[in-house]
Amino acid sequence: MASLNKVILIGRLGKDPDVTTFENGNRKISATLATSERYRDRDNNWVEQTDWHNIVVWGNLANDIAEGRRNYAKGDLMYVEGKLRTRQYTDQQGIVRYVTEVHADKMMQMAPARPAQQSSYGQPYTPAPEPAPGYTPQAPTQDEGNDLPF
Repeated sequence: MASLNKVILIGRLGKDPDVTTFENGNRKISATLATSERYRDRDNNWVEQTDWHNIVVWGNLANDIAEGRRNYAKGDLMYVEGKLRTRQYTDQQGIVRYVTEVHADKMMQMAPARPAQQSSYGQPYTPAPEPAPGYTPQAPTQDEGNDLPF
């Protein structure tokens, strides 16, 4: 039976990527990525939950980042694709610890938002207000649906 180890994340870099160059010339890039989701709790209050992911990059992609051909910085909105790896190490107190990392094989900066959140029609984008609690939209009556100009 085949298996698959694939992860896709879209989030913001928590710090500038760190570059480590080894004696043999190989490079490793380390970064953290924050992904967030918003939901309403039982009391109808908005709650934001953020998860932090350790990102590791090797090979040509690491070289591109280290040599400045790809400039990523803290706060950038990123698309990261790779696989999960868990490794163990022993800390200074002799305790065995485990860390899970995303070994990225694709990492791209997402396009920044348009200035002032402009719509494609050139008008400022204003999000619709949230409906009042208990509001239930009503379906249009038959007369309301017939006054369309097309």
